[in-house]
Amino acid sequence: MMLNLFTMKPSTSLIISTYNWPEALELCLLSVARQSQLPAEILIADDGSNPMTRSTVDRLRSTIGVPIVHLWHQDQGFRKAAIMNRAFVNANGEYVIQIDGDIVLHPDFIRDHINAATPGYFVAGTRVITSEKLKNDLLHNKRINISIFEKGTRNFLNGVHFPLFGKLLRNYRCQTKDIYYVKGCNMAFWKKDLYQVNGYDETFEGWGYEDSDLAIRLYNSGVRKKFLKMAGIAYHLWHSEYCRDREQYNYSLLGDTRDCGKSYTKVGMDRYEQTKKPLLNFIVLKEAEMDWMSA
Repeated sequence: MMLNLFTMKPSTSLIISTYNWPEALELCLLSVARQSQLPAEILIADDGSNPMTRSTVDRLRSTIGVPIVHLWHQDQGFRKAAIMNRAFVNANGEYVIQIDGDIVLHPDFIRDHINAATPGYFVAGTRVITSEKLKNDLLHNKRINISIFEKGTRNFLNGVHFPLFGKLLRNYRCQTKDIYYVKGCNMAFWKKDLYQVNGYDETFEGWGYEDSDLAIRLYNSGVRKKFLKMAGIAYHLWHSEYCRDREQYNYSLLGDTRDCGKSYTKVGMDRYEQTKKPLLNFIVLKEAEMDWMSA
């Protein structure tokens, strides 16, 4: 295990999923830059964005202070599961934190997640949702300082930062019907646990339930959930709903996973293990074969 000898904490990779919203991704990366504890690396899991996203990432590289790897595949619809698996395989950290690219992080977000890392557990965090008006203000002013007391925030308790008290709530929503409750925009895993279930099930295309499916399979494999409350604070920028034309189909896949006690997917991370390449700034992932190129 690649533990820091001074802190006994795991090396950590931050994976940020994104698609065609470079303005939000810029705020997200700026909030990463001000973290009280930085990850060892950042991987951008890009589900087929236009070149503006690459330009934004390249412009901000020097601001962050840690390596950024931008993984991109062709836009063929909502394929978060596939691009996340590719990011998981290419992550060098022993511990993986995943967020969405429309998230603004509290300054102690990474530190809180690392402190919560416990062998045998994955972590499910929460989010504060901003209003459309507040989102517009944040983007216009490139503002990353957000207060839970300002107008335009929802889920007030999700924005309260009190880690010591939050430890008492680590089993919150970890019982009965809520045991699989997760938000894919704020989760963390040990990489070895992801390999144990083969990462995301790429049968899930289009919006919906790929994160819950991963949580169920982790649980079925023996990994338990820890709920991160009053720590790992994340502000989710408002956006309109994604197309949900595959929601019912994905929900049926989720039901199959739950009812059959499935833990391992046959369509997951192992598809990309043989194509992992040395660290590059920008990686283009083609469908028939993997073509790697540096910026």
